Amino acid sequence: MLLTSILSAFIIVSMVVSIFRFPTIRFGRFQLGGYCFFALIGALLLLLFGCVSVRDALAGIFADSDVNPVKILILFLSMTAFSVFLDELGLFRYLASLALRRAGGSQTALFLLLYATVAILTVFTSNDIIILTFTPFVCAFARNARINPLPYLFAEFFAANTWSMMLMIGNPTNIYIASFLQIDFFAYTRVMVIPTVASGLTSLLLLYLIFRPSLSQPISARPEEVVLHERVLLTIGVVHLLICLVLLAVCSYIGVAMWLLSLILLASLFITVLIYRCAQRERPVILLSTLKRMPWELVPFMLSMFVLVIALEKNGICTALVGVLDGYLAGNSAPVLTYGISSFLTANLINNIPMSVLFANLSSQNGTSAAAFASIVGSNLGAYLTPVGALAGIMWADILRRERVPFNYRDFVKYGAMVSIPTLLVGLLLLPCFL
Repeated sequence: MLLTSILSAFIIVSMVVSIFRFPTIRFGRFQLGGYCFFALIGALLLLLFGCVSVRDALAGIFADSDVNPVKILILFLSMTAFSVFLDELGLFRYLASLALRRAGGSQTALFLLLYATVAILTVFTSNDIIILTFTPFVCAFARNARINPLPYLFAEFFAANTWSMMLMIGNPTNIYIASFLQIDFFAYTRVMVIPTVASGLTSLLLLYLIFRPSLSQPISARPEEVVLHERVLLTIGVVHLLICLVLLAVCSYIGVAMWLLSLILLASLFITVLIYRCAQRERPVILLSTLKRMPWELVPFMLSMFVLVIALEKNGICTALVGVLDGYLAGNSAPVLTYGISSFLTANLINNIPMSVLFANLSSQNGTSAAAFASIVGSNLGAYLTPVGALAGIMWADILRRERVPFNYRDFVKYGAMVSIPTLLVGLLLLPCFL
């Protein structure tokens, strides 16, 4: 147990340090995120020193169940591919420009429209894709309009990481925890709709109050005109996404696993696009660019974190943590606040993906859906306390650095604390009403 604890601490500390000191590690033309590199090294050390056997690791990764990480990764990557495909066609950029045009010269109207646009798109796609898509767009518009970009950047980031709670597909952390606890798509949605809406409105109100002085200034510039050229492909993509969402909602009733449904619909999308491009005698460049933009780093990262959790479980550390959460901290109270707050804080120590892998196991041992849903809330809202809290925060901060937006981590924590803590409490206090 001691060696496993030491190596686990090494993995956690090295990943956090890498975010600030080694965000990218290069091997010639190949590059890998620092957090992913150190997670891989840590997993290999756990295997090398016998903290977990190769046999146990492979048995867990390729277990004959719907909760093994390979199937969960297929589900997440399939849904992400839909989002990237639509973004490559310019859909998100078009909707953003439409919202900006409707705002006229009012920064308040622009702020509200941008928040609403991001919120709606995040519900049906993925928070990471929305952040990667909208952040450069917001930076460019604010620079051209000579307005403070921070209200819109925080509105975009907080909206994406709040409304991603509503559906399972909004965040890989949702998918992992819900799948591990065998919570189906419809049951998940029934519980999370109202807490998500309440949390989203809370974050919107707090952000508006914080940035109201800046938003009172008029806008002098107009947004760019975005034209959708590939309307046939866009229709194909939207139809496939909608069909996939409907089938995911009823998959528990038709007896087909979510990962398989999403993979089949994605394959159908790619085949349909190939046939359409061949009929036009054009190369399927859109498919190649979609595959190139996929977050492939998540695969080795998540598998490494799964090896870490297997090691913790095999050495009795998970059982000890459950005892702390259910005994010393929770007492006789419901686990909603205990698991919600602890997952929220843990995400900001080790990032929300490894936190979710760990808390899925802890929630399973707790044996209540309350622990699982509270951990899901913590995994999403933990993203906006510090940049360490989620991969979305790391990507967002990196884009701001490249766009030369005046921003520092102290500002992130300051605004994050003011908004995230009340938003978290609202979401957690409403959860028991729908469990």
